[in-house]
Amino acid sequence: MTTSRDFGVLLVRLGVGATLAAHGGQKLFGWFDGPGLDATAAGFDSMGFRPGRPNAIAAGVTEIGGGALLAVGFATPVAGAAAAGTMVVASAVHGGNAFFAQKGGFEYSAILALTAVGVALAGPGRIALDSATGNVLNRPWMKVIALGAIVPASVLIIVQRNKALAAASGMDAPESV
Repeated sequence: MTTSRDFGVLLVRLGVGATLAAHGGQKLFGWFDGPGLDATAAGFDSMGFRPGRPNAIAAGVTEIGGGALLAVGFATPVAGAAAAGTMVVASAVHGGNAFFAQKGGFEYSAILALTAVGVALAGPGRIALDSATGNVLNRPWMKVIALGAIVPASVLIIVQRNKALAAASGMDAPESV
């Protein structure tokens, strides 16, 4: 029996998943007035994600793939972790700009990351492909592995970025994230 919780999780999945997928489309294809791959790659390179093009592709594919999977509720632990990891890295980029998005802060990316983790933990609800497929890609152990990978993967990417920025400025890379 479908409950109001199932409809609530569906709405969250659709909203966050579609938003993430749209942002990935902006990065890779220039959809929705986005910059497209060449400009995104240049932007990533200037932010210390070197080389810019492969990093831009990885971010765009993760946003499109993770967002689409979240929206339809399939492989929810992996989808949530992929989306959250990308948004954790985005939050680190904006971390020095205060909290609120109006000031260039990390508010928006943090909310997307937390929501993706929340959906991965809570599950996709009954109105989801995971439910229709007997949850073959939504097992409790998958949540532990997928969500456990967010921090080390994000830290690795952020540390590499910090080293690239430090090298470009001729300074030592900061030890912490």
